[in-house]
Amino acid sequence: MTIADAVRITAPTLLNRPLRLLIDGEWVEGRGQPLTLLNPSTGRQLITSASADESDVDRAVAAARNAFDNGPWSRMAPAERALLIYRLADALEDAKDELARLETLNCGKPLAVARDFEVTAAVSTLRYNAGWATKLNGETRDISLPGDWQAFTLRQALGVAGLIVPWNVPLAIAVSKLAPALAAGCTVVLKPAELTPLTAVRLGELIQEVGFPPGVVNIIQGLGHVAGQRLVDHPDVDKVSFTGSTAVGKRLLCSSAGNLKRLSLELGGKSPVVIYPDADLDKAIPGAAMSIFANTGQVCAAGSRLYVHSDVADEVIGGITRIAESMRIGPGLDPATQLGPIISEAQRDRVLQYIESGIEDGAEVTTGGAAVEGPGFFLQPTVLCNTAPKMRVVREEIFGPVLSVATFDDADSITDTVARANDTDYGLSSAIWTRDISRAMKFVRGIKAGNVRVNASGGMDPNMPFGGSKQSGWGHENGREGVEAFTELKSVAIKID
Repeated sequence: MTIADAVRITAPTLLNRPLRLLIDGEWVEGRGQPLTLLNPSTGRQLITSASADESDVDRAVAAARNAFDNGPWSRMAPAERALLIYRLADALEDAKDELARLETLNCGKPLAVARDFEVTAAVSTLRYNAGWATKLNGETRDISLPGDWQAFTLRQALGVAGLIVPWNVPLAIAVSKLAPALAAGCTVVLKPAELTPLTAVRLGELIQEVGFPPGVVNIIQGLGHVAGQRLVDHPDVDKVSFTGSTAVGKRLLCSSAGNLKRLSLELGGKSPVVIYPDADLDKAIPGAAMSIFANTGQVCAAGSRLYVHSDVADEVIGGITRIAESMRIGPGLDPATQLGPIISEAQRDRVLQYIESGIEDGAEVTTGGAAVEGPGFFLQPTVLCNTAPKMRVVREEIFGPVLSVATFDDADSITDTVARANDTDYGLSSAIWTRDISRAMKFVRGIKAGNVRVNASGGMDPNMPFGGSKQSGWGHENGREGVEAFTELKSVAIKID
C-alpha cells in the first residue's frame, strides 16, 4: 500500500466537508483568502479552509463579548462550567483516533505520538482544569484602618480571551489555553496556526456537541498578520495568550498597548542539556537524543545545545549519532515512522540554511545535515560538533532536528558550566544528567530557565507551571498559575461601623 492509499483510507470525515469559521455558535464562511492546507509528508494539498479577515474577527470578538457580558456563561455556576469541560474531555477521548489522524495528516508527526501523547495530553488538561472551575477564590484580609472593617479579595474572570496557537503541537496547545480560560469563566476567540487548523475545527464541532452556549468559544482560522493581528489589536479583547516565536511576541507587546490587555507569551528557546561522567549514560544518551529529535525538533523546549564532559564525550556523541542514524524517517501514518517531516518546505529550507551556516563557521557534521530525497519535507536528524558560543546554530532557535554539541572538562566548575548554559537570550527549559545531588541543586539554582529537569529529558504535567525567563516569554501555563492568568483580583473593604 502506498502512502497516498493510506491517506485516502484513513482520512477523517472532516476532510469531506467545508472548513468554516465558528462564530457565535454558527459555522460561517470567512471573508479572507482561503487557506490551502498541505500534508507535509507528501507535499500535496489536503483541503482548503475558510479564512477570517478583520471583519470576521470583529464578529467573533463581539460574540465572545456578548456571551461574557450578557449571555449565560458569566451567570453559570462554576460546577456547571466544570461539567461542560469534563464532557468536552470525554468527547475528545471518544474521538481520539480521529483527532490523531487529523493531526498526523496536517503536521506529519507519527500517529502514535499524536494519539498517545498529544490527544491524551489534551484530555488530561481539560479534566485537570475542569476541577479549577470550582476552586478559584479570594481570601479574607485583616487590615489596620481605623474602625471596624471586613476586607477580602475576589478573583474574577478577565473577560474575552484571544488564544493564538502555533503549528507544532496544535491540539494540545490549543487546549492548554482553552481549558484554563473556560475554567476561569472567560469566553474565547481561538485562532489556530494557518498551517494546521484541522484539529481546531474538529474541536469546535465537539464543543458544540457537548452543549457550550453560543459565543463562548469562537474559532477563526486565518493568517497571522490579518486575523491574529486584529485579535491582538481589538479593544474588546481583555487578554491574549500567545505561543510562537520571540520575534512575533515582541510585536504583540506594541499591539496590546491600545487597551493595556493582559499578555501571556510562551516564546522561543535554545535549551541546554548538560551531561556529567557520573550520569546513567544508558538513560542520558537516548534522553538527550529525543530531547532534540522528538517531533522533528519542532519543539520550543527542545534540548538543542548539548554540553558534555570530555571524559564521556565520545561515548555520548557516538550514542546520539547512532540513534539519529537508526531513526526511521517517513510519513506519520506509517507505523514504523519515528521521525516525521518538517512542517513546510520553507521551514525545511530555513533549517538547512542554519546547518550550512554552522558548517561555514567551523562546526563538524557528525551525522545528517541534508534533506531526504523524494516527496514531502523530510530532513535528516543532524548532530553538529565543535560548536562555539558565537555561532548562529548555537545562539538562534532553529526549530528543527539539529543538535549543537560542545564539551567541558574538570577545569570547569559547575558555576562555569552553568554560565555557559546561561549564555543565551532564551530561558525556557534545561536539563542536567548527574548522580551528584549537590551538583544538580547548584545547577537548578543557577540556571536561568523556567523549567529544569534533573536526570530526565522532558515531560509536562498539567499541575506544573510552564513558562520561560528572559526572551522565552511572560507568564505561565498549567497549574493554578495557568488558570489565574485568566483572572483579575478585586479588593473589597466594607466599613461595618
